[in-house]
Amino acid sequence: MNRIVLGALVTLALVGLGGFWWQGRAAIERGAPPPQPIETSEPLPEIPASDPGDMVGPEPPTASELTKEQRRFFRYDRNRDWRITRTEMLSSRTAGFRKLDKDGNNLLDFEEWAVATVEKFEGADADGDNQLTPGEFATTAPKPKKKRRCAC
Repeated sequence: MNRIVLGALVTLALVGLGGFWWQGRAAIERGAPPPQPIETSEPLPEIPASDPGDMVGPEPPTASELTKEQRRFFRYDRNRDWRITRTEMLSSRTAGFRKLDKDGNNLLDFEEWAVATVEKFEGADADGDNQLTPGEFATTAPKPKKKRRCAC
């Protein structure tokens, strides 16, 4: 118990001492003379006005707007060579994997999923070169869902 009381008294004494030191330092700084201006032989640069007037800067680059189909195409085309290989198509089809579980038991062989994806890929590959062009890829777009009318 004595150590706690002694520690509290020492802490209060140090805080009080610090307060006096801080006040004394502030009083010294208040009475100090202002700093002398720096004299240089070179003229100071002119500060530009806040109004740029007729100043013209470089034009910002323009970004082209991608269509919805182009964004969908580039989600699969990872290396941006305008071709989707079979590996690229299979690597990002996890949502489709979940849709293939018809009985809802969360058991689906990878081979079953790969067969369905390969069939979809081969159905879209019209020229049979194992690569999808943007036109061929557009045929794989999901059908738009019909919006339900309110049955209030």
